[in-house]
Amino acid sequence: MKIVGTGVDLVEVPRFQKTLRRSGSRFLSRIFTADELKYAKARKTMVQHLAARFAAKEAVVKALGAPKGLGLQWKDLEIVNAGSGQPGVRFHGSLRRWGRCRVHLSLTHTPAFAVAAAFVTSP
Repeated sequence: MKIVGTGVDLVEVPRFQKTLRRSGSRFLSRIFTADELKYAKARKTMVQHLAARFAAKEAVVKALGAPKGLGLQWKDLEIVNAGSGQPGVRFHGSLRRWGRCRVHLSLTHTPAFAVAAAFVTSP
């Protein structure tokens, strides 16, 4: 197992909520997959869950060392949950080449902050 990288990201939930109010569905549809939105909308604290998923995407990109300016599509990086509730990542499109990597992901959130840490390994 080879370490590819690590990444951490912190999102201020109130600031994230302002972005949602300002940009609304346009922002949501550009960043999140339909399943990610469905997951968050089923939660009492939807904005916190979306902020945590956004932080997770940022943390994974940092861990991969993938520059955001090179055609990265945010929906190509989907944050999913195993049956146990453990978060994970599914790669699509431009990021599919990373599919053999294992992403160890940890998320947490409060009304003020959402944090994600990603640790990526390759076979």
